[in-house]
Amino acid sequence: MSAAGGPRAPGPDPLLVACALRIEQAALRSAGRGPGRGPAGGHTLLRTGMGPSAAERAVGRALGRPGMDRAAVLATGFCAGLVPGMHPGDLVVAEETRDPHGTVPCTGSALLAEALARAAPGRTVHTGALTGSDHVVRGQERAQLRAIGAIAVDMESAATLWAATRGGDRPVAAVRVIVDAPEHELVRIGTVRGGISAFRVLRAVLPAFHEWHRSLLLPRR
Repeated sequence: MSAAGGPRAPGPDPLLVACALRIEQAALRSAGRGPGRGPAGGHTLLRTGMGPSAAERAVGRALGRPGMDRAAVLATGFCAGLVPGMHPGDLVVAEETRDPHGTVPCTGSALLAEALARAAPGRTVHTGALTGSDHVVRGQERAQLRAIGAIAVDMESAATLWAATRGGDRPVAAVRVIVDAPEHELVRIGTVRGGISAFRVLRAVLPAFHEWHRSLLLPRR
């Protein structure tokens, strides 16, 4: 109840930001800290653990909590680029995600790409299909995925968005930072700790996630 005794006005629908790895979580948690930065609140940050099964379970549990039935969901973290010419630190905005469950279209991809370009000036923002995998993709498999229209691959985004939408319609998006690409393959994901580029980019783009979320509340023309 409000102070006047009437019903409390509903607040905006919440935002769930999901990532898999501890280093991704650390980047997102550190966003907003330091001189000249605002608070990093306004969302729920969920670390799902690695792999599609872990992502599906964790997101399902999170969205089953009170007040989360209308939450917008944004999957984020690192990914592998599939297109020659991509570089570590480039950003990928999914227009759709794909995995064996099917295809999930994303909400407001163009607006999100514009917000990311402002948040990370000088970084290339790629838009297209983001495909899911249950393992780290290397070598010739990259070319095979590119041949069917995907521009990047990771293990959790597609499962996250599928879990988010299987119970009904809600806004969903996926933003990934490239840590390796056809000409820049990593030996193992842990080597990203030695490369500050992707970490810093992920840390910088959280305001764009909030801008996207706020846009969902605006009336459509």
